[in-house]
Amino acid sequence: MNTPFRYDFVGSFLRPLSLKEARKQFEAGTISKQELVKVEDACIEDLIAKQKTAGYHVITDGEFRRATWHLDFFWEFNGVGHTKTKTGLPFHGEAAMIDDTYLTGKISYNNNHSFLRHFEFVNQFEDENTVAKLTIPAPAQFLEQMIMPFAWENTSKYYDTQKQVAEDIVKGYREFIKDIYAAGCRNLQLDDCSWGMVVDPSAPVLFGTTKAGLEKIKEQLLDVNNKAIEGAPKDLVINTHVCRGNFHSTYASSGAYDSVAETLFAKENVNAYYLEFDDERSGGFECLQKVSGDKKVVLGLITTKSPKLEDKQKVINRIHEAAKYVPLERLYLSPQCG
Repeated sequence: MNTPFRYDFVGSFLRPLSLKEARKQFEAGTISKQELVKVEDACIEDLIAKQKTAGYHVITDGEFRRATWHLDFFWEFNGVGHTKTKTGLPFHGEAAMIDDTYLTGKISYNNNHSFLRHFEFVNQFEDENTVAKLTIPAPAQFLEQMIMPFAWENTSKYYDTQKQVAEDIVKGYREFIKDIYAAGCRNLQLDDCSWGMVVDPSAPVLFGTTKAGLEKIKEQLLDVNNKAIEGAPKDLVINTHVCRGNFHSTYASSGAYDSVAETLFAKENVNAYYLEFDDERSGGFECLQKVSGDKKVVLGLITTKSPKLEDKQKVINRIHEAAKYVPLERLYLSPQCG
């Protein structure tokens, strides 16, 4: 069995209160790392049991061992450092106070990456009805983190060109993919907010370029993703989840997929796209006509930002709207994120 399934989820879940409390205690130095891991293990086992009870065919750890959905992955590469932030990242309504992350040297892979062990823990719970999925930030997300205008002044201490940064990221991801495959992973998901940033109306300012310059950035993001997964084992299913930065039920960017469809949907060499379509920020389905080959599309029509249940018939109607552009047999349903 391989992802996506006809009813699926992106992979991250809200942290249980017991886990949040344990992490606070660990950061305060009142419990040990081993005690924190014990709480993480218990919370993940409980989550997996709930996933199975709900009838899902995919299991994940909910990303419960991470401080953030993406930065923890980067921090374990050689040459990447981080410190507590004073300003945070701007979301609509509040700042996400996540660590400032930057280069301290050349990027290279650390073959003791903890995400290998994180996956192995989940993988032991696979059964005849379920498969384990690992979510990691996309290579494009890593590249964007290091070449945005606010970061390049530091990054340029170690690299002469953005292309050189991308080359080292590609090397690192290829090594990680080799290791995670050896650990038993056959379903890998690349979480990618970089495309959500590119489609935002303020993208030229965010990237320090012009509208014409954004076309070059799109090609950079596509190229680093495709090169990183090039040569991956044929039976390793690799999907992309395109997010707009969800945090405390607020968001980082807006914009329909139309302006990246020719690049992302037509040319990225993945099996499926998990997409947000739960509100007006996401635009319409016309962009899906650019989805190439027999790629699958997971429609994130169910929101995680509100406790109010969607109207069943409206969801069905929207699925049929999307089917005007992608055959129904290649459409899947999920919550939009988290």
